[in-house]
Amino acid sequence: MLRTRPSSATASPAASSRPDGVGGLVAIHQPNFLPRLTTLAKLYAADCRIVLDDVQFARRDYQHRARLAALGDPDRRRWLTVPTHLPAGRPTLIRDAVITDPCLARRRAEGIVREQYRPSPYWPLLAQALEPVWDAFSTGRTSVVAETSTRVFLDLLGWSGRTLKSSRLPACTGRSGRLADLTAVVGGDAYLCGTGGMTYLKEAPFIERGLAVIPFRPPAEGTWVGGRHTSALWALAALGPDAVAAELRTVANRHCLTAAH
Repeated sequence: MLRTRPSSATASPAASSRPDGVGGLVAIHQPNFLPRLTTLAKLYAADCRIVLDDVQFARRDYQHRARLAALGDPDRRRWLTVPTHLPAGRPTLIRDAVITDPCLARRRAEGIVREQYRPSPYWPLLAQALEPVWDAFSTGRTSVVAETSTRVFLDLLGWSGRTLKSSRLPACTGRSGRLADLTAVVGGDAYLCGTGGMTYLKEAPFIERGLAVIPFRPPAEGTWVGGRHTSALWALAALGPDAVAAELRTVANRHCLTAAH
């Protein structure tokens, strides 16, 4: 685990541009469509989440698609994709990606989700909660649909943190340096880093800014089996929002205790 508290920090764009402080744990993640349980758990554990919307869009990634597990057989899975056009080709930023035929894409996505999870006793609650996601298709922006789906899930689970967008915050370039700057600019104390991020993250920028890095380690058993690959919709439909929220609170509390030591 990377934890550092140096006595001084080098200057950065964050140093002179800090808004109202947030403190605590900060999670930074690209918009994900109907996010996976592990992604949702990381965001839930944070006091502030920053939507990384101004990096390059990645095809065949979770930015515009989700893997849905069948309600009665979670090992049976299918992809649900929001068909997306990149106006600038491969360099297109996430925030600039557009939905191909938004009306058709909405009907297809809404129909597939209903087909998968309507037998759930929690379906009436989920169907109502998902309405803003389907409405977001009218914006024509893939990132808006993806971000709305994440917000809906977090609201359903009672998350009370703050959400900001990276495109509206000052930060340097460079992968790790930018993450450190974004964490600092919102007044965070520590960056909550997923397992994938830990493979490339450089410690130095965080040391320079007086920040800790807390690796996020979700459980790998019980409800969490398959949680790295499938949308949290399965857990919400199979167990209900209250049970999922209880699981996420347990994981969040463990990471909060880690950050405090």
